[in-house]
Amino acid sequence: MIRIRILIVDDHTTFTELLLGALDREPDLCTVGTARSARSAIELTASLSPDLVVMDYHLPDGSGVAAAERILARAPSTRIVILTGDPTPETIEQAAAIGVCAFLPKDGSLAGLLVTLRQARNGTFLVHPSLVAQLIARRRLHENDLVVASLTRRELDVLQLMASGNDVRANALALGISENTCRGYVKSILAKLKVHSQLEAVVTATRLGLVMVRDRV
Repeated sequence: MIRIRILIVDDHTTFTELLLGALDREPDLCTVGTARSARSAIELTASLSPDLVVMDYHLPDGSGVAAAERILARAPSTRIVILTGDPTPETIEQAAAIGVCAFLPKDGSLAGLLVTLRQARNGTFLVHPSLVAQLIARRRLHENDLVVASLTRRELDVLQLMASGNDVRANALALGISENTCRGYVKSILAKLKVHSQLEAVVTATRLGLVMVRDRV
């Protein structure tokens, strides 16, 4: 049986030793060396010619993606899997562009890692679902921040009055503005919150912590 030859790159000794032992117990996998830095990873890849490199994203002298780019420039057939706990869209896009095979969570399961190592192929790119979920959550938080920042002080006042259950006439009277002006604020609020009704606006604003809904007595 031809075994997949693997280089492990990580500056955490305990993690490296545990992973090394786990991989060497697999009949179709074997480790050919370990590295603790981006520089040594590049040098060892050149001298050992591993089939696959498992590399931490955070290394003492640079990122795993930057090291991967230099490795693939010299040995484009090398398969590289990056391990990380804090992905960014930019990092993942860069990794995909240079030819990295996969992005996996460093605290993920050994079984999941083994499956990825065996299925890694040049020209493919896998991002673990848990990392995708992190990216989606971060993007939503960023989008929410943009929405909050876009609302004016007066629009927030109108939102709070909407949450109180008053109609446009009552809200306009409370703010000392015309009904048409108040309707203009409501229209702007719906557009910024990307909703279609005042009820949806209140629900969204409550979720974002922009208003407090008080029970009517």
